[in-house]
Amino acid sequence: MDTPLDRSDFPVTGHWNYLNHAGTAPPSGPAVEAMHRCAVESSEGASVAFPAHDTRAEEIRAAMARLMGVPTGDVAFVKNTTEGLGFVANGLTWAPGDRVVVPDLEFPSTLYPWLALRDQGVVVDLVPTSGPGRTLPVDAYARVVAAGPAPRVVAASWVQFGRGWRTDLPALAQVCADAGALLCADIIQGLGVVPADLDAWGVDFAMADAHKWLLGPLGVGVLYVRGSVLDRLRPLEPGWASVAHREDWDNRELVWAAGARRLEGGSANVTGIHAMGASVDLLLATGVDRVWAHVSALCERMREGLAAGGVTVLSDGSAAGRSGIVTFSVDGVDPVLLSAALRAEGIVCAPRAGGVRASPHGYNTTDDIDALLAAVAAVTRS
Repeated sequence: MDTPLDRSDFPVTGHWNYLNHAGTAPPSGPAVEAMHRCAVESSEGASVAFPAHDTRAEEIRAAMARLMGVPTGDVAFVKNTTEGLGFVANGLTWAPGDRVVVPDLEFPSTLYPWLALRDQGVVVDLVPTSGPGRTLPVDAYARVVAAGPAPRVVAASWVQFGRGWRTDLPALAQVCADAGALLCADIIQGLGVVPADLDAWGVDFAMADAHKWLLGPLGVGVLYVRGSVLDRLRPLEPGWASVAHREDWDNRELVWAAGARRLEGGSANVTGIHAMGASVDLLLATGVDRVWAHVSALCERMREGLAAGGVTVLSDGSAAGRSGIVTFSVDGVDPVLLSAALRAEGIVCAPRAGGVRASPHGYNTTDDIDALLAAVAAVTRS
């Protein structure tokens, strides 16, 4: 079948039926080529290659901004999502009694930075998930927000890592605005597969790294900080790259760079940024809306096929709550063992959240999904 992303750009298809983009994605062929090219140019030219590499990094910053729907100046490069969350949680100034609201079943990196603030007297209140899909409708946040003093921050994943619930970020941003709270969104499980318009939605902070739906390498990511709240963050790693005069080596004044780039303290992971940029170029050229329509259809095919075979689908399939993640369980079969059985058939998924999590991307086909359904059916018959 036709796929929005060219399968020839993904060598993993020659080895695996790969359905684990919510875990670690295979970097695209163009990403690998960009990484190699950047490394070779550095090897051959060292500092001579730097200006061109830096120029390309700024082009990628602009591409990341287009992908997120934000101004270019509001984007910083970071090592990963965890670092971006830490820059926000630790860059704000806290007082005893300040309050943070965060879901109870978040990925650890989305929860721990806030829990670590408790030794400063910060109160962390958890939003309870509900139902088999571990859903988190916005009114669940609103109830917790209204149950105490106005929170300083509401932190949430755009897409839940375990069963894939997708939060209505514009509606949650309105709840936050009404309460005078800042919205911090971990967007790693949505960016690159679900269209984003963070500035228009009212999100204040967002972060993601490249190694999932962005189809890039480990060790590089992006942080969005809305320009109007940037001055509330204290840069945690100030260095030569943080200042407006970053190549004026004799200047001893601390004048922050305009925009989120002030959060970048030192030399960046240039090869990683170039690789991430190559995959982002693929996504932008294709159109994330096309990728999302394709992935959503694959996931619907998976949900329907699993349910028809008597398999329990744990992920919400509603139009508002669905994502690129489908988690399912087979009665009496340990998810770890089921995942291993699928791997033995050449199908890569992951045991998560009490089931097996499958997460296709824009180069996967209906044949990939049908092979998964057949393999799961074989397990249920055995």
